[in-house]
Amino acid sequence: MADRLSPTSYVVLGTIALRGPSTSYDLKRAVGRSIGYFWHFPHAQLYSEPQRLADLGLLEAETEEGGRRRRTFRLTDAGRDELRAWLAEPTPEHFQMRDIAELKLFFNEVGDPGDVTRLAREQVAAHRERIAVYEEMQERYASLDAVAKRMITLRLGLEMEHAALRFWSSLL
Repeated sequence: MADRLSPTSYVVLGTIALRGPSTSYDLKRAVGRSIGYFWHFPHAQLYSEPQRLADLGLLEAETEEGGRRRRTFRLTDAGRDELRAWLAEPTPEHFQMRDIAELKLFFNEVGDPGDVTRLAREQVAAHRERIAVYEEMQERYASLDAVAKRMITLRLGLEMEHAALRFWSSLL
C-alpha cells in the first residue's frame, strides 16, 4: 500500500494516531502547531486526504447527525498497521531542503548586487525568530512525558536553525 500513500497520508495517519479521533479542522490545527514547522504542504490536503484514507480502509469516518455534520476520523487497525510498516521501512532518500532563500542565493548573479545582503539580513532575522519560537516550545514542553519522544524532532529543528543562522550571518 505504501506506493499509494503520500507523505501527507502519513501525516494524517500519524497525527490521528497521536491525538486520537479528529476532524479535518482538528488535523489542520494540530499540524499547524507541530509538524507544520518542518513539513510544509497545502492545508487543503488535510481536508481531502482523510476521506481518501477512509476509502482505503485506513481510517473510519463518523458524521454528526445534526448541526454542522462534522466528520470525525479514527484510525483503523489497518491504518495503524500501515503507519507502523511505514515507520519501520528504511529511508534511503537524501535529506531534502526546499528553501526559497537558498534558491534565490543560487541565482543571485542575475539580480542586483545588494540582493544577497538584503536576503542575508532577512534570513538572519527569520532564523533568530524561529529559534526563539523553538526554544520557547522546548521550555514549555520539555518536562511533559506525553510529548518527550516528539521533542527529538524539535532538537533537530533547533540544530538546523542554528546552522542556517551561522551560514547567513557569515554572508553578512
